[in-house]
Amino acid sequence: MPNHKSAEKRVRQTERREVINQANSTRVRGQIRAFRESLAGKDKKAAQTSYRETVSAIDKAIQKGVLHANTAARYKSRLAAQLNKLA
Repeated sequence: MPNHKSAEKRVRQTERREVINQANSTRVRGQIRAFRESLAGKDKKAAQTSYRETVSAIDKAIQKGVLHANTAARYKSRLAAQLNKLA
């Protein structure tokens, strides 16, 4: 248990941020899953649309501090390679 007011406030802030970060990371994972499902459908146009949405979600996760920039770049690169292999 925290012994100081500032430590109590820190606990409250951390709990709020945990919920927000978890929601953001879940959103990214879900979007990546949706992209992979569109790849499995062999529909190039739908896959390209889904890729753009996925990259947007990944970029937003970078801005919110959920993903590191290099990790996000690796994700985007691998997803783009999968998209190009479909073509």
